[in-house]
Amino acid sequence: MRLTRFTDFAVRVMLYLATHEERLCSIAEIAQAHGISQNHLMKVVSDLAGAGFVQSLRGRGGGIRLARPAAQINAGALIRHTEGRVDLVGCGECVLAPACGMTCIFQEAVERFFTSLDQYSLADVIAKGKPGRLRQILTSGPEP
Repeated sequence: MRLTRFTDFAVRVMLYLATHEERLCSIAEIAQAHGISQNHLMKVVSDLAGAGFVQSLRGRGGGIRLARPAAQINAGALIRHTEGRVDLVGCGECVLAPACGMTCIFQEAVERFFTSLDQYSLADVIAKGKPGRLRQILTSGPEP
């Protein structure tokens, strides 16, 4: 299973904000930290704000932050939101789908994938890694 670039960028934004919960952040600094397009991130952040994952404050001194604490943001909910309906191999377009057992097996695999993600909050994701190292990487930006 391969997630979309949109989901990849959304997760990157959320991790950045979770490691900088003490302050407002800018899209420009997040883009720089990840070495990705600011324009792409603007679309992602707009979507995340509309879905209630991030809060956006306009004007001088504005920026973005998590809409609620990282411990209250579910990884499964985030990925479900950014991915939408997941059709693992395009069974909906296959003439065999109405009679093929693989359709059910693939759907079961997707459900188990999301069930696994549902067990973790954004704070859990950070804790499973190396939080200090993650913040250091995000602060110093991508390596050349």
